Amino acid sequence: MTDDSVSSASGGGRNRFVYVTAALAALNGLLFGFDTGVISGAFLYIKDTFTMSPLAQGIVVSGALAGAAFGAALGGHLADRWGRRRLILVSAVVFFVGSLVMAIAPTVEVLVVGRLIDGVAIGFASIVGPLYLSEIAPPKIRGSLVSLNQLAVTVGILSSYFVNYAFADAGQWRWMLGTGMVPALILGAGMVFMPESPRWLVEHGREGQARDVLSRTRTDDQIRAELDEIRETIEQEDGSIRDLLEPWMRPALVVGVGLAVLQQVTGINTVIYYAPTILESTGFESSASILATVGIGVVNVAMTIVAVLLIDRTGRRPLLSVGLVGMTLTLFGLGAAFYLPGLSGIVGWIATGSLMLYVAFFAIGLGPVFWLLISEVYPLKVRGTAMGVVTVFNWVANLAVSLTFPIMVGAITKAGTFWVYAILSAVALAFTYVFVPETKGRSLEAIESDLRDSMLGRQDADAPSDVAWGDDD
Repeated sequence: MTDDSVSSASGGGRNRFVYVTAALAALNGLLFGFDTGVISGAFLYIKDTFTMSPLAQGIVVSGALAGAAFGAALGGHLADRWGRRRLILVSAVVFFVGSLVMAIAPTVEVLVVGRLIDGVAIGFASIVGPLYLSEIAPPKIRGSLVSLNQLAVTVGILSSYFVNYAFADAGQWRWMLGTGMVPALILGAGMVFMPESPRWLVEHGREGQARDVLSRTRTDDQIRAELDEIRETIEQEDGSIRDLLEPWMRPALVVGVGLAVLQQVTGINTVIYYAPTILESTGFESSASILATVGIGVVNVAMTIVAVLLIDRTGRRPLLSVGLVGMTLTLFGLGAAFYLPGLSGIVGWIATGSLMLYVAFFAIGLGPVFWLLISEVYPLKVRGTAMGVVTVFNWVANLAVSLTFPIMVGAITKAGTFWVYAILSAVALAFTYVFVPETKGRSLEAIESDLRDSMLGRQDADAPSDVAWGDDD
């Protein structure tokens, strides 16, 4: 496949179609981000409506994470069985129902049920969004298109901050939570008109439909070459979940599970969930702390846009490395700010600035690159299932961090907690150097071929890769 043919496939009507499809599918990420951010502001006022024990408060905040872990565990199998497009439709419906239940919840118990339902939808979305985008995008722009999902996550978080601020004066947390029904409706309505993943169609014997889908984003020569690659990989695989434990699959499993856990234990969702609370401790009023989180959200979106523009030019590993170095340094700085006596005045602003810089470095590296890599490195037959397994680890780690943050703060103070996250960021940097391969510019089938070849200690000589699968040299 030549650069000229790829460029041809990326122009004109094909270019417009693939970006429209990607933008709509990325609304999955917006729903994911909106729910992640909206609870941080709404919770300040939910406590005024319901009397809750500390345990109940933790369950309300973390309920969506438990639902997301369940949704991720189930979603991978459903994506392989039902298809990527159909699962996106289901996730939109489930999210709408969850948002409605939360908005009208008469008791804490019903609110928790709504959070769990929302979480299931988020679990589905966190798998199927990147998966669908990776399989429909041309290889040369796959990184940018899949990263649109993470950009949508950050836009969703920022949108939730604006919604929270809009309803903050009246304390209308029901409107905050219910607003999530709007993007769910748009996603569901739009996906009715979108195509299924061509790889899933070929796998299920619908090659004619797959050819029609590919014709919207590829030239005739590209279609023939890509269909040949897809057929070849399907013939090599039996699709059993046991494949995930086969020796040749271990490097991909290590990369996926390792990055899934490290993305969370470096503390990002602590900042997202507890940003208003952290900022209140620096002297901001409740409404002012919510407004300050809008600034954090703007930084998150802006730097994710930078990542989208760079990821297919610089590659995955360089962005990961730069992001993790920055995260390590800013977390040490944030810990130092909280270690100093008093958080008013200049020290409070240092803490706020460190938070924003930390989010910026996450947004340019570990945020988008993790979701892109796990959509690229697994074989077609088990791609959905593998992403489900990896995403479960991600959500369980997310839940563990959100539950342990208050405990860690009580035991070792905020300063000590952020220093722990800094050390874990340094561990993630070392992990990237040793284990993470470069996938820039490779077709999904070529990446799988490299993975199989790694068992023989080799990799294609022409692969534009900085590190071989399973190679510690």
